[in-house]
Parts: sequence; C-alpha cells; structure tokens
Amino acid sequence: MTKFIALVGTNFQRSTNRRLLQYMQKHFADKVEIELVEIQDIPLFNKPADKQVPEIVKEIAAKIDAADGVIIGTPEYDHAIPAVLMSALAWLSYGIYPLLNKPVMITGASYGTLGSSRAQLQLRQILDSPELKANVMPGSEFLLSHSLQAFDKKGDLIDLDTIKKLDAIFDDFRLFVKITQKLKSAQDLLHKEAENFDWENL
Repeated sequence: MTKFIALVGTNFQRSTNRRLLQYMQKHFADKVEIELVEIQDIPLFNKPADKQVPEIVKEIAAKIDAADGVIIGTPEYDHAIPAVLMSALAWLSYGIYPLLNKPVMITGASYGTLGSSRAQLQLRQILDSPELKANVMPGSEFLLSHSLQAFDKKGDLIDLDTIKKLDAIFDDFRLFVKITQKLKSAQDLLHKEAENFDWENL
C-alpha cells in the first residue's frame, strides 16, 4: 500500500492542524497508509560545523526517504510558518536530502477565514529552495478556515463541501505522486546540485 508521512508542523498540543492530519489518516485509511510524525522534539537548528544532525532528525529523514509522499500541515503565525517547522526543515536540508524530488501536499487550518494561506505560500517557496527541492503539488492547497468549529466530537470534519474538496485534492495528490515517481531522469543531477550548493560561496 502507498505510504505517506504527515509532518505535524507545530508544537501546540491542541492544534487543529494536527486534528486535520489525524482526520486524513482515518478518512483515507482504505486508500493509503498515513503516519503522523511530530517535530516538537527536534532541537532548534544551530548549524553545527561538523554537519552532524540530531538522531531524531535522521529518524524522520529515513521515514521521509522510505515514504511515497509527504503531507505537511502548517499553521500560520504573523503571515508565516511556525519557527518549529522552519527549524525542522533547516535540519532536513543540512547535509541530508530526504525531501529532494519528494511529492509534497500542503494543508493548513486556522481559526479565521484565510486558513493559513500566507503560511502555505511561504512554505512552497521554502520547499523550492536549492537545499530542499521538494516537488510540491502545483495549483492545489487545502485551507481549513474556522477550524475550531470544523470538527465534531469524534474528530471528523462536519461540512460536506469541505470533505468533498479534501477528497478531490487528495485524489489529485495520489495521482501527482504516481506521476512524480516516473520523473527520475534529473534526480541524480538535482541531488548533486543540492550537495554542492553553498550560499556562502556563490
């Protein structure tokens, strides 16, 4: 069965972004296996000179490597992704390249009406950076607004139109994953470029 890793892009225990990923894990269980991965225990990125990444980062990188695709759930703070997610992505591109050409779907939930749209835009730009080079699904984003009222007591989404939209985007992502897996011609070249890239010696 196809397997996806879902990165919970927050350390807030009652986050509706985590709740959304948990719903997706349950809702799509007959189609794919989704494993939720927490990043809250990853230490703050400090750019060690020896380029040794923490063991927890190596474990997460191995899971991403083995997965067919990645879902990242991000909140929005001050029009940006959380610091904990920024730090995690910095580690995941520091001498290791698990997200290189990896199909990525972005989701976001917010208490207001915009559903983390600005954070999702920023995350797309970060994932396209030379050190990451993830393959983010174009043209589709899942924004869950008014997320505190979006779930019932069982943790299921309430609004049928919202569920239909999530279903459609998720089906597109599954197809996007299959297409991306066939686009391997430039992968070795991209990997070498990522390894050799250095902002300090441009």
